[in-house]
Amino acid sequence: MRTFLLFILLLPFWQETETITGKVVGVSDGDTIVLLLFDNTEVRVRLEGIDCPEKKQDFGEKAKQATAKMCWNKEVRILKSGIDRYGRTLGFVYVGDTCVNEELLKMGLAWHYKKYNSDKHYAELEQIAKEGKVGLWSHPNPVAPWDFRHK
Repeated sequence: MRTFLLFILLLPFWQETETITGKVVGVSDGDTIVLLLFDNTEVRVRLEGIDCPEKKQDFGEKAKQATAKMCWNKEVRILKSGIDRYGRTLGFVYVGDTCVNEELLKMGLAWHYKKYNSDKHYAELEQIAKEGKVGLWSHPNPVAPWDFRHK
């Protein structure tokens, strides 16, 4: 009986994360891409754990350009983490071994979206960019996108 209970408790940890692969055919903004699957289905993907500046914010267009440079027209691998309230797939986007989500944090083109993601590594990457005054952190008072959206 104990073995069965242990199996039931550990089952979620044994399940593999869903992986999606396809070609990036659109970049809506720094943290949202459109993926074309091999069956010609399009999937909107929101990058997990980060929030890039909005298009009309400082660094919004640079974030979009950086995302496009890293993954436009390339085959990517998505480690799906869920679905957001708008029906977009949430996930970690990889081009080869490079995680686009992490690269945007390192370049100072995204905030760690702590409201929805508690990854300590992402918090560290944001802090390093802040301390180095990289990207949007070069401004004295950058406005977080979630605050900008509410104005």
